[in-house]
Amino acid sequence: MDLKELKEILQILEEKEITEFELEEEGMKLRIRKAGPASSNHQAPPGALPPAPVVLHAPVSAPRAAAAPEPLPAAEEEAGLTVVKSPIVGTFYRTPDPNAPPFVNVGDRVRVGQVLCIIEAMKLMNEIEAEVAGEVVRIPHESGQPVQYGEPLFTIRP
Repeated sequence: MDLKELKEILQILEEKEITEFELEEEGMKLRIRKAGPASSNHQAPPGALPPAPVVLHAPVSAPRAAAAPEPLPAAEEEAGLTVVKSPIVGTFYRTPDPNAPPFVNVGDRVRVGQVLCIIEAMKLMNEIEAEVAGEVVRIPHESGQPVQYGEPLFTIRP
């Protein structure tokens, strides 16, 4: 699914006033839920517009090669570590809102499906979930930093 298709889906959902939508295809699952003002749990930086819909994106047993377009660094590959990469370009947030503790810290144990961070893109809050269970060993970004597609977000030791 490319950005144009996602924009078309969002436009249709907005026009039809649909509040929840789910799509699953070729190892990708997309769930869009429009959040009301009271249910939004992430405070945007001052001057930013409040988020409209909330998009939850999680790969569904996609082949490893498709999820990792660039090779892992040799040291991490040899150590058997899993690198969670950004599925989109956006702003990385470690917390659900500015006054909350981070979703995870280095040394924390995570389970499959646990939220690791949020990436904001086009006023959409995308929850990034753990694809493997294990221990978080590296978080290269700070909250509020921009991230690119395919950029490492977390390194997890299964």
